[in-house]
Amino acid sequence: MHLLRRIEIYLRRSGTPATRFGREAVRDPRFVLDLRNGREPGPEMERRVCAYIEANQVRMGERA
Repeated sequence: MHLLRRIEIYLRRSGTPATRFGREAVRDPRFVLDLRNGREPGPEMERRVCAYIEANQVRMGERA
């Protein structure tokens, strides 16, 4: 699944604002906005984001 799509699903399900997600996941509050505007993250950034989503889905009682 494309990273931005995965993030958007997570944001919708969790009710997390995009700026908070970016700040907590990668220390960049503009991260999601930048992705929406065409930013392409590197492999390490993708791993960090996926790890953040997976860890928080487990806390929310969901699985990826």
